[in-house]
Amino acid sequence: MDSHPALCQAISHRIITSPQKRITFAEYMDMVLYHPQYGYYSSDVKIGFQGSDFFTSASLGADFGELLARQFYQMWEILDQPIYFSLVEMGAGQGILASHILNYIKEEYPNFFAAVKYIIVEKSSTLKQEQQKLLQDFSVKWCNLEEIEPKSLTGCCFSNELLDAFPVHQFTLEAGELREIYVTIAENNSQPIFIEVIGEPSTPQLAEYFDLVGINLSQNTYENGYRSEINLAALDWLSIVADCLERGYVLTIDYGYHADRYYHPQRRQGTLQCYYQHRHHDNPYINIGRQDITAHVDFTALSVWGESCGLKKVGWTQQGLFLMALGIGERLAAISWQQQPISQLLQRREGLHQLINPGGLGNFGVLVQSRGLTEEQASQPLQGLVVPE
Repeated sequence: MDSHPALCQAISHRIITSPQKRITFAEYMDMVLYHPQYGYYSSDVKIGFQGSDFFTSASLGADFGELLARQFYQMWEILDQPIYFSLVEMGAGQGILASHILNYIKEEYPNFFAAVKYIIVEKSSTLKQEQQKLLQDFSVKWCNLEEIEPKSLTGCCFSNELLDAFPVHQFTLEAGELREIYVTIAENNSQPIFIEVIGEPSTPQLAEYFDLVGINLSQNTYENGYRSEINLAALDWLSIVADCLERGYVLTIDYGYHADRYYHPQRRQGTLQCYYQHRHHDNPYINIGRQDITAHVDFTALSVWGESCGLKKVGWTQQGLFLMALGIGERLAAISWQQQPISQLLQRREGLHQLINPGGLGNFGVLVQSRGLTEEQASQPLQGLVVPE
């Protein structure tokens, strides 16, 4: 298969030099995606319909970013129009979403635009270079999340399809006991072949996770060999984000479920998926460094863990409903009146429909959390969370 030889060697070295000649799947996934030289996100990742592996909501045109900008503007108003409003985008892809947001704010809300401090948190140096090229006409700051001072932000920290690419631990159940899935190397092979082995959990946090989300894996409804994932990295990330925020919101958009659906006994193989040239499969041990690997997001974990970090849950909805509340329906209705070539109008109409399609992007989860709001500010409903009539 189309694996990156140098990355395979780097992973092999990590395994061989590990005490038990094995690494957690989370370590493996982290190297496959984020190795600074050979990882998938360090390569020339192409996102969109012309891209190699996947597309996002921002790939479908400017509407997604423009509707998000409407929500950010209302957040600024609810916070009493602070002089500085930080918009922190976590994982900005090629910068397309940022350009749509900033262009719309500049045109529609000049007073808000003057207050916006746009910050991008990006691990991939390759993507960062693309972002800087696309956004050179705007005042944007790039930094690592750890570089943001505690309690220094007033505004909104947001992400779109970020957490699904965080490295996850994989587990299985043996006779009702929680066991972890590790990665090691098959013996007697000149070329490294990665295989799975099962062992004791690498950290007590894995068992504690299920206490957090209220799932009892010891029930006999879970069959032997049941398998799924745990995203501890998402909780670590949320802790840091919450610590950075003095006043404002955290907006998380991604595909996922609440815990009772995520860890339903019938979902016995988990949610891990690999994306290679717009096709998906479930083998993370091929096309190493050439394919994306993702797992669904557990929104219950984010909500409950957020409360312990000082983040109050404002609301959860689906992307389709969120965008309808922000005016995507009006945009669809107005298309027929626009003076553009019919092919462009049809393409835009198709893009808008895809954003709200309940069988696809429209089914993504949207979680909004807040910190530091006054009672009066917290009582004001966010437009995107108001159920459309």
